[in-house]
Amino acid sequence: MDLSEKKLILGSASPRRRELLEGMGFPFTVEPASSYDEHYDPSLPHREIPQRLAEGKSLAFPRPLAPDEILITADTLVMCGDEILGKPSDKEDAARMLRLLSGRDHQVITGVCVRSKDTLISDSDTAHVWFKDLSDGEIRYYIDKYSPIDKAGAYGIQEWIGYIGIPRIDGSFYTVMGFPTHLVYSLLNRL
Repeated sequence: MDLSEKKLILGSASPRRRELLEGMGFPFTVEPASSYDEHYDPSLPHREIPQRLAEGKSLAFPRPLAPDEILITADTLVMCGDEILGKPSDKEDAARMLRLLSGRDHQVITGVCVRSKDTLISDSDTAHVWFKDLSDGEIRYYIDKYSPIDKAGAYGIQEWIGYIGIPRIDGSFYTVMGFPTHLVYSLLNRL
């Protein structure tokens, strides 16, 4: 893939997404979309929600794209049973989410949108994650030390809780981190 004539823009303030795009070796700039309201139609199939939110973030980008620019946006959703876990509203909500995930498996779905001036393509990837039983002390320690308020499902797999609490993943680790690099690469190739 030759992107030498293109300017990649990461439309996200997420340090994890920035780190992963850097790891892919592409030069890029970061220009987070200003104020996208992350609401969705509740009748959407759950698998489609992150993809639609990633598209919404892309379309809410605060300026038109130049002919040589490509914008990348993403959104992540955690599903535990029938409950959608977004970003927790506060520490108590984070503790509730982690207690719900404790000793269970769940799905992490990350949607990615890649858009040029004339073309928009998007897709999503799903990973299944298993948590060990977490003690209240482990949950409190994680919330106090790592403050997971900005993470879907109230955890970051690349942090302490991932080291001690996740014995199994079926799918991409990077999907769980919120930026499925294999999917980003595929969408850039398709664009």
